[in-house]
Amino acid sequence: MSTRSFDTMINPQIEELLDRVDSKFSLVTLAARRARQINSYFNQLGDTPGHMVPPQVSSVARKPLSIAFEEIAADKVVRVDHPHHDADGLAADAEA
Repeated sequence: MSTRSFDTMINPQIEELLDRVDSKFSLVTLAARRARQINSYFNQLGDTPGHMVPPQVSSVARKPLSIAFEEIAADKVVRVDHPHHDADGLAADAEA
């Protein structure tokens, strides 16, 4: 029996994303929190500039969750537990 690789709907692939975090729960939590930040950033465009961090990757994806997954795969977003980071406990890499 041969194994075949199938295209998935998620890009980057789930295996690549899971290599960046310690569990599936961490992946879901990190991606959801970052997607919320990205969504807030896009919603505040045109208003007074806020403190939101813009997307850290060039992406053709238009959905915040897809952009968040791409950032995780590129090691642009990491989970931190530090009081000087945002309320979600995320820090985006500022060297994008």
